[in-house]
Amino acid sequence: MMCYFPYKPAWFLENGAIATVYTALWGQRYWQNTIPHPEPLYKKTVLMGGQNVPIHTWIAIPENAHSTIVGTYGITGELDSNWLLRSLATKAYAQGFAVVLFDWRGHGKTAELSPTLMSDGLFEGEDFVRMAAATAAMGCPRKFWFTGFSLGGQLALWGLKKAADLTKDNEYFGLRYSDIAGGVVLCPNLDKMRSLKYLVSYPFGRYLDSVIVKSLKKLAWQIHDTHSGSLDPAAIQRVNSIWDFDAELVIPKLGFPSVEAYYKASNALQLLPEISKPTLIIYAADDPFFPPDIIPDLQAACGSNPMLDLILTRHGGHLAYMSSKKNQQQAQDPDPWWAWNRVLQWLKYMISLN
Repeated sequence: MMCYFPYKPAWFLENGAIATVYTALWGQRYWQNTIPHPEPLYKKTVLMGGQNVPIHTWIAIPENAHSTIVGTYGITGELDSNWLLRSLATKAYAQGFAVVLFDWRGHGKTAELSPTLMSDGLFEGEDFVRMAAATAAMGCPRKFWFTGFSLGGQLALWGLKKAADLTKDNEYFGLRYSDIAGGVVLCPNLDKMRSLKYLVSYPFGRYLDSVIVKSLKKLAWQIHDTHSGSLDPAAIQRVNSIWDFDAELVIPKLGFPSVEAYYKASNALQLLPEISKPTLIIYAADDPFFPPDIIPDLQAACGSNPMLDLILTRHGGHLAYMSSKKNQQQAQDPDPWWAWNRVLQWLKYMISLN
């Protein structure tokens, strides 16, 4: 495990909920002013994921690229507006990484291409592998790092699992097991059952649930309008929570008898013992989305699997990790995005070992 300078936010960001909201609002407006590199000029295309689901994809390959990052975002969003994923891609591209970003199933322009809804990793894991295979043929270096954050972190973990399943004994669309370098995940969703029960157990959590479900319902209506007959309008109207969204719209198409069965099948915590490629997990103890009782399970899983490196911080909120000026100077970081700087530091370290 590499050495790194601990995360120390400004005093007013020591509360996880405040840090989460503040950083999301501030970062969306100002992130481009904080990074001394222009965004890559992306090639925007459509690649085929698992089950031949069309996936809207952005690709950028710098000169003399040495590795490739394949990534997506969390429970809601789209590439056009997801500043957090694009900030990582901008920083990584400047350091010689090819970057492959995609709107995952049921999101953004991918939702315009197909009415296929999300599956919390059960099928998106194969999408990661298909993105790697397709972009390797397009010139991306064959050292792929799967990444994501929040629910996207769960998808990336499933990507690593599916990569092993699909490539360990055979090539998969020309991709070999040795082409998969590893993964990096930030504040990953690990146990949706526990997390949703925790989220609706306190006022700020219920507020977060209501904000997310508004975005999910808007997305559902867009899919309904774009793909006539794909979603039942009465079911969309009955949705009032994330749990309802999965119950009314997701599990009927996946064939699960209950939301509980779906969450058990897609649970990412169960994947950690099986991860067979080097993987970094960054997780905050004060994350307002996830219950504290997940942390001992996460620590135990990482402690028993030498492929997993865990950076567990006292503060950080959900995806926030915005450094104070003093912390940024002490860590010798070029910008305030502490977590992404640790990710790139870790990747550079891992690459140096090979």
